This record gives sequence, C-alpha cells and structure tokens, in this order.
Amino acid sequence: MKARTSLSLAVTVAGLCIPLMGNALEFNGYLRSGVGQSSGSHSQSCFQLPGAPAKYRLGNECEQYSELGLTHDLATFDDGSVLSVEGMAALYNLYDRSPRFQGDDGWARLIQSYVSWRNIPSLYNGSVWAGRRFYKRNDIHINDFYYWNQSATGLGVEDMEINGLKYSYAFSRKDNYFQDRYISRHDFNIGGFDTNPGGELEVGLSYIDEPDGDGENSGWSLTLQHEQADFLGGKNTFAVQYGRGPGTGLGYTGDTSLGSNDSSWRVVEYFDWQLSPRFSGQLAAVYQKDKRADGIDSEWMSLGIRPTYAITNEFKFVTELGHDRIETQGETRKLTKLTVAPTWSPSGPGFWARPEVRLYYTYAVWNDAAQDAATPGTALSDSGTFGGDQHGSNFGVQLEYWW
Repeated sequence: MKARTSLSLAVTVAGLCIPLMGNALEFNGYLRSGVGQSSGSHSQSCFQLPGAPAKYRLGNECEQYSELGLTHDLATFDDGSVLSVEGMAALYNLYDRSPRFQGDDGWARLIQSYVSWRNIPSLYNGSVWAGRRFYKRNDIHINDFYYWNQSATGLGVEDMEINGLKYSYAFSRKDNYFQDRYISRHDFNIGGFDTNPGGELEVGLSYIDEPDGDGENSGWSLTLQHEQADFLGGKNTFAVQYGRGPGTGLGYTGDTSLGSNDSSWRVVEYFDWQLSPRFSGQLAAVYQKDKRADGIDSEWMSLGIRPTYAITNEFKFVTELGHDRIETQGETRKLTKLTVAPTWSPSGPGFWARPEVRLYYTYAVWNDAAQDAATPGTALSDSGTFGGDQHGSNFGVQLEYWW
C-alpha cells in the first residue's frame, strides 16, 4: 500500500473516533495470529485445491489477520428507533512478511463504514442503512466458505416484519472493497417461513444489472435456505442455490461476460453438534456444478469435519479432516488434509468458545492433476515448498479470538 493510502486510513479512523470521544462506544473484533513452518524447513505454505473457492482452515492459515469494529448510537428517538454509525478496520499480512502492507503480502483497509437507523415503527420495525457493510453473510466456519454473502457498498431496507415474515431489499454497486469496478446489484430477501417445529426457511433473489460495456450481460441467482434449531444440541443448515450469467457468483457478483446459457447450482449442508458438554463440532458438505456455454464444465465436491473433545474445562483436543475434489475437462483434482491440534481455551470447552491457543500439526496429500493445475510457487505445485512431492506437512502455534 502506498504511504498516502495508509495515511488516509489513519485519518479516516481518527475522524470516526474523535467526535465520539467521551461517549460510550461498542467494540467488536477478531484476531488470528500465529507462526508456522513446513516439513521442508520453509515458512508455512497452506494447502488449497486449485479451483476450489475455500480450504479447510484448522492448521492451514498462513496469515495474520485482525478486525476492529466500533459502533456508536448517535440518537434514540421517542418512537424507540435508534440512529447509529459503524466502522471497521482490518489488517492482513502473510507469515514471514514485513508488515509494510504492500501488494499481495499485506493490506490495511476500512472494510465497513455505514450509518443505520434501526427499529423504525413506520417500517414495521425494520431498518434503513447506507454505506459499506457486511450484510447477510452466511458461511461454513471450518472452511470459511461464504456461500451466500450479500455484503455491499450501497443502501437498503432490512428486516421489515409483516405478518410474521421479514422482508429486506438492498441496492449495491460493489460487493466488497476489492471489487475493481462498479456493477449494480439488487438483493431481495424474505425470511421467517415456519416450516416445522424449530425450522425456518429464507428465500433470496439477486439480480445483477447489465454493465455498460460490449459483451457484458445481466444475471440472476436464487437461494433457498432452511435452518433447523435444536439439532443434535446445535443447528443444521441446508441451502440450495441456482444462478445464470453473472448470477453464477451465487451470492456475489459473478463474471459479467457470462450469458444466459451459463449456469451454476450448489447444495450446501452443514451442522454444529453439542452431544455433551465435552463433545462438539461441525460437519460440512458442498456440491457445486458449473455449466458453461464454451463446454468447460466443472464440479466441486467438498466434505469436512472438525470434532472437538474437551479433556478439561480449559483444554480440548481438536481435529479436522477435509477433502476437496474438482472434476473438469476430463481430469479429477484431489486434496485431502488432516490436522490435529491440542488447544487451550480459557473461555470453556465448547466448539465456539474463544480465545483458543492451538498447537497444530497438519498433513496433506494431493494428486497429479492438482499439482499440474496449481499456480507456480504455491504449496501443491512442483515449484512450491514441497517440490515434486504430492504430500507435505506444517506445524505451528496459533491464537484465535473474537469479541
């Protein structure tokens, strides 16, 4: 990052904070930090199957990452509605890189900055908002896969409660800070359909306008998601998604050069369990099929599990096994990763309890097709940390904390 960009970020954060000094602020944040090394005596190199949009995380993260968010209620009105502002700064830096925040090695960004007016009676207790924000994000924790993510730079009306259902609409121009151009997107959501005891269905439609450019197209996607409470002591989530054209991003703004003959669909299933105070975890499965007019179709299949067993209230043993497979152009790429991680967690034995301090050992194995498709210099390539081998391991220590 250039010096003037870093200065701009600092001035922006200061500008948010200075007017609020002396008033109550609500802080929230996230921190992930550690150090690791590969079996080849090199800096840790992480395992991700070429073409897969996610990787299984435990013992397989090669960066320092932190977020700090501030929320301030500016005014509470007589009708009970609340006007507030929120900002969040994030820092990212790869292992064994100096923290200069330049190029791909690291960055610092103001990733959220928006104003909201919540609980407005005339909007059926809904909210209005404008700015850049995380919005209706749905992810699988163990592989950090945000399969339905409507985060945006834009404005919207959120969660109007009408006859037991919640209605939302958002208009956006950018999915996130890193999208390099403005493309208009409309997101409509209806939630709160009671399908069965403890079960709730949500429906979302995304429409992407045709950009001003030759060979570019409009597109759309549809998502149906069912959440089941009190499932094995936790929660089960099942989602089906379908999109055409740029809607093949399935929750994001996809490639605008794709047309109506290009389609993608995806099935997502994952659940958390808490079978006893000491035994908990998460299981996830994803299947995605991409059909393209040029004949380059692909299938992505992913299956992973992270069981956690607490030996004491503060010490637990965590493992994670994940397998990804991609079939495209007559080849099948495969990657399997296993991690074992003795973990200290002073906040308790549960799967979601944080902070956690982990010692970990990770072993991965992949095939010829995965190695051939890998970007040169990455872990799976024959020019990466593990050379021509099709297996490798990492070990290290990591702290993860959110508040």
